Amino acid sequence: MSELILCTLNARHAHASLGLRCLRANLGALRERSSIVEFVIGARPEDMVEKLLALAPRVIGFGVYIWNVEPTTRLIEMLRRVAPEVAIVLGGPEVSHETGAQAICALADHIVTGAAEQAFARLAGQLLDGPRPLMKVIAGDGPDLDAIALPYDEYSDRDLRERHLYLEASRGCPFKCEFCLSALDKTAWPFALPRVLQALEALYARGARHFRFVDRTFNLKADTGAAILRFFLERIEAAPHDPVFAHFELVPDHLPLTLRELIARFPAGSLQFEIGIQTWNPQVQGLISRRQDNRRAEENLAWLLAETRAHLHVDLIAGLPGETLESFAAGFDRLAAIGPHEIQLGILKRLRGAPIARHTEAFDLRFSPSPPYNVLSTRDLSFTQLQRLTRFARYWDLIANSGRFRLTLPVLLGQTPFERFMAFSDWLYDRTDATHRVAAERLYERVREWLVAQVDGEGAALDGEGAALDGEGAALDGEGAPPDDGEAAQAVAEIDRRLQADYSASGARGRPAFLARGLAGGQPASTAATPGHTAPQRQARHLA
Repeated sequence: MSELILCTLNARHAHASLGLRCLRANLGALRERSSIVEFVIGARPEDMVEKLLALAPRVIGFGVYIWNVEPTTRLIEMLRRVAPEVAIVLGGPEVSHETGAQAICALADHIVTGAAEQAFARLAGQLLDGPRPLMKVIAGDGPDLDAIALPYDEYSDRDLRERHLYLEASRGCPFKCEFCLSALDKTAWPFALPRVLQALEALYARGARHFRFVDRTFNLKADTGAAILRFFLERIEAAPHDPVFAHFELVPDHLPLTLRELIARFPAGSLQFEIGIQTWNPQVQGLISRRQDNRRAEENLAWLLAETRAHLHVDLIAGLPGETLESFAAGFDRLAAIGPHEIQLGILKRLRGAPIARHTEAFDLRFSPSPPYNVLSTRDLSFTQLQRLTRFARYWDLIANSGRFRLTLPVLLGQTPFERFMAFSDWLYDRTDATHRVAAERLYERVREWLVAQVDGEGAALDGEGAALDGEGAALDGEGAPPDDGEAAQAVAEIDRRLQADYSASGARGRPAFLARGLAGGQPASTAATPGHTAPQRQARHLA
């Protein structure tokens, strides 16, 4: 039984809520009267309500985010029907702004906005032991990080075995990018480094090997970043048979020598960087208050790819004020030419409270009224264009980011990656009318069908210049002329060879039709993981 429940709906089971653990770690004497209950989006409201009420709670606090606000609303609606006596408290970024306009806020007894550790603990005490507070909306406390307990003891042994562990060495962000809620922060506030290192040591001693830092600007303070990198390096080098995987978000145009020297020492599969480029367009950067040295960012990305074994996940946003389809395409091609392992294409979203809303009228930004509030059209991008970009992003994730088409992707992209992949995306949607639940075998078949059509139908280039490919990706005729019948046959054989190798390496166990037909040449690629790394499966595919 628990008088006080801390609850949220996670996107996946592998995600362990850092926010709930921060709250419970700071409950003081109330901690023993509380428990954490996590669900996964897609669970039936009836099942969730039953499990919550089985604990006989008096107060339930919900963490509300852009990705779970709708199912959380349905859950609370049902709770209100069957257990109206239970006090409902909301917190999280989705309900920290525009509280008066949200149905979920109308259902709640209280809402805590902003950083909630201390404010929620006081509120929970009042709800359980009195006197009950009068105010419905309660502002969180300021960023006194020395005054709050760290949450990492709240990770269970099962969490350490099965789930991503989220950590933070700092909160806030000194930058003012208007699409982000962190634009409201005055600066970034660090946790005391000895406390962070002590917490890492305790987690490592308990068996934790996957660490994901949520800091917006991990590399901004080089000394702190270096100390944390050294912590992991020392343990990797002392026990290479028992490796660590660490994930950080980096500022793209800031990579001092101290960090470079350490990053270069990490083995493959142990380090991942998420790097936000968002846009290369200087005019758009100026409109959204984003300071970024594009030349230096490009140099840093190129250095990381050439001189380190870190896995790079680089972000772009479509639909920003002033961004046209042409300028976005140019930015995509610029990033694709650098060659990060993954390019994460996001569609602009109107986060509640984010300053991007100030451009709504001038740039005719029209956002979906439902979460995740993605932009539907702008002055410079029509609804149809943004729909095409949304499908492009989904298919790019399935094909390029998945690591399942490493040998075939260069053939698919040629010399004009955005143009060619957009054409493929349009064709694939027309053929399948689907962007989700596309079986792996079907996807391989469709990629083959598209590439072969470029040879058989138009005699178009597989390398982007009108020539078939040999085993090394070079033009067979050397002149850029359309392939004759013999060259076309060789090009199709090369497509099949690459697809066979990619399918074998992906670990899939089906039998696509192109395999059943038999292929000319080529042997299945090895599916063995790179020795000595503990990277998640998707990242590991890029290391093969």
